Amino acid sequence: MSEPAPNEPPPGAMLLVQFAAGCLIVVGLLEVGLQLARHLLPQHRTPVEIFPLVLDSIPIAVGLVMLIKAKAIANWIAEKLDL
Repeated sequence: MSEPAPNEPPPGAMLLVQFAAGCLIVVGLLEVGLQLARHLLPQHRTPVEIFPLVLDSIPIAVGLVMLIKAKAIANWIAEKLDL
């Protein structure tokens, strides 16, 4: 197995960052979906509130930022853990 380039993060750190970002995105999508389903069900027909939807979508935004900056975050984690 070849050594990664000097500026490349270890594969384990990269996998950890990608997994955490994926989990945040899935949790955010579930929260937003449940919030929308609660408002759209015929038994509980209420107006959709924007503020709770925005709050529930914060993990989606954080997960996307983590995926975009995955290499830098993985390098930071590797540096902190001396990998």
